[in-house]
Amino acid sequence: MSGLNRRRFVAAAGLGAIATAGASAVPTTAEATARSRAFRPPLGPRIRLISDNDYSGDPDGLYQLVHHLLSPSVEVRAVIGSHLAPGDPFDSSDQTATNAQQRALEVIKLLGQSKKVPAYPGSNRGLTNRTTPQESAGARAIVKEALRTDSTLPLFVTLGAGLTELASAYLLEPKIADKLTAVWIGGPEYTQLEATPPPGASGIEYNLNIDLLAAQVVFNDSTIPIWQVPRDVYRQALVSMTELLVHVNRRGRIGRYLYDSISDINELAGDAGLNIGETYILGDSPLVLLTALQSSFQPDPSSSRYATIKAPRINDDGSYTAREDGRDIRVYTSVDVRLMFGDLFDKLELHHNKHS
Repeated sequence: MSGLNRRRFVAAAGLGAIATAGASAVPTTAEATARSRAFRPPLGPRIRLISDNDYSGDPDGLYQLVHHLLSPSVEVRAVIGSHLAPGDPFDSSDQTATNAQQRALEVIKLLGQSKKVPAYPGSNRGLTNRTTPQESAGARAIVKEALRTDSTLPLFVTLGAGLTELASAYLLEPKIADKLTAVWIGGPEYTQLEATPPPGASGIEYNLNIDLLAAQVVFNDSTIPIWQVPRDVYRQALVSMTELLVHVNRRGRIGRYLYDSISDINELAGDAGLNIGETYILGDSPLVLLTALQSSFQPDPSSSRYATIKAPRINDDGSYTAREDGRDIRVYTSVDVRLMFGDLFDKLELHHNKHS
């Protein structure tokens, strides 16, 4: 925060007088009770948000969705269920986007927000070329929200899977490119702009592989602002099953729903002879950190680190090629795991206390 911004803030809010009054005032019982409830920003949300994820796949997306829906600084305008790669073991059907919408609706209902937050299905398959969109209710929802003229709140589209809906929305209406910021969990590591898998990983990065053509549209062909969280960074979002047992499972119906979604995977893996240990990567949670949990004095996730680079060209094998004519994008190099998961656990506890 610059000195000028700090001075303006202090002058506008009259913090000296507020601090003096607060130090001497004894809160009433009603005031103390009110302050123990979930925090609500006095001026309401700071950003509009569309959440796009493969909710019928890896359950890390369900944690991200719950966290966003419990975050009062974002106005969730739409949730989009997007498709998986064909044959994905989490959902091997040909209706993965439709199923993802249904999972999103379950979460929204459990949180009591069915009348507030709409959920749309994306396309059940990826692009067939780089010039033809896949029509879907999800893609249309992005276009509609991006073209609104009755709100001054910035629009973020968070994407925890493939980029089919964002690419299709852009192909349907290129004007959206300067009306939103895309935050994407995906893409391989940047090692001198070469895609080098980490130990234990192989082949094209998963979310990129869901729809490579869509990623090429967004990175190579569009001018959409991008904040990218590549594979080596989203793998930092590591939690233990003990943490989830203590801080999630004991938090009512939504907590049990979230915990069971991962516990079931552990049991299935064990039945298949696969010992996956006692940790799990909630790799989609940085989507909340980089939007809802931005710094108060600058619209920037100041406790996470990023590099500003020219958008690389994404090649047909999923690798990157540097290019000087690319637009500037953010590539995150580290995320504030303490803030991210501490906030999630505390919001779940407050939600449970309110409804128990």
